[in-house]
Amino acid sequence: MANGSNGSRQAAWEFFGAELKRRREDAGLTQVELGSRVFVSGGYIGQFEQAIRKPQLDVAQRIDDVLQTDGIFERLWRKLIKDQPYTEYFAHAVELERLATEICEYAPAVVPGLLQTREYAQAVFLASNPFATDEYIEELLKGRMDRKRLLNDATGPVYWVVLHEAALRIPVGGPAIMAHQLDRTAELMRERKVLLQVLPFAAGAHREMGKMMKLMEFEDAPPTVYTEAVLSGNLLDEPAVVKRAQASYDLIRAAALSPEASLALIKSAAEDHRRCASST
Repeated sequence: MANGSNGSRQAAWEFFGAELKRRREDAGLTQVELGSRVFVSGGYIGQFEQAIRKPQLDVAQRIDDVLQTDGIFERLWRKLIKDQPYTEYFAHAVELERLATEICEYAPAVVPGLLQTREYAQAVFLASNPFATDEYIEELLKGRMDRKRLLNDATGPVYWVVLHEAALRIPVGGPAIMAHQLDRTAELMRERKVLLQVLPFAAGAHREMGKMMKLMEFEDAPPTVYTEAVLSGNLLDEPAVVKRAQASYDLIRAAALSPEASLALIKSAAEDHRRCASST
C-alpha cells in the first residue's frame, strides 16, 4: 500500500518520463519510431515522457527490449505501481479517470466506487477482505475516497452511469447503510454531478449481463474501455474493441429507465431499506 503522497508519486513518474526521453534520444529514435517498435503511437510515447499517461507493464517491458536498458523501465514501473493505493490491475484505470473528459460506466451489481459512501465502501472491502487488519481497510478506504474528489472538480469529466436495479436491492452493509448510500446517490443526481439511469429487472436479458464496463474518452488520446473480472482487469484501446463496447453500452442505456424515473426508483429503494432498518 502507498506510504508516499500523490505529489511524490507524480514526481517519480516524471523521473520515469525524463529517463525514457533521455534513453530514447541516446538511441537516436524519435517518439514515433519508438512507438512503432513497442506498438503504441508516438503521441503515447510523448505522454509517457511528460508523465501525463502511465504505460502498462507490457509496454514498459517492450521499451526495455527496444532501448536495451536492462529492465530499468520494468523495475521502475513495478516500484511505482507497488507504491500506490490501488491494486496493480486497477491502478491504470484510476490514472485514466483523472485524464478523461467523459466516463460512461455500467455497474451490474455494485454501486460504482466514484459514488460510494465511506460506509458502503467499507462494507465492500470487508466482504472481500474478511481477515484484513483495520489499518489495511483504512488504506483502501483512503484510496476510494480520494478518487471521489473527481466529481467535485470543476474540470472533471462528464460522468454517466447505468446501474442495474440489483445494485439498489442488495443491502451492502445492512439496510441503514444502504439507505444512506442511495440517498447520497440521489443527491449527486440532483446536484448534476452524475447522469444516472437504472436498468430495471423488467428489462430482462441484455448483451452485457453481469459484466461491468467503464468507457473513457480523452481530449488528446484514443478512447479506452476498462473491464474487470476476478482479481484482474483489462484496459482495451483497440478501436474495433472500443467500438463494440460502446455499442453494448448504448444498448444498455437505451433499455434503462429515464433519469427522472431512475431517481424515483432510487428514492423508493432507499425508503424500502429505511423501513427494513427501522423494523430490526
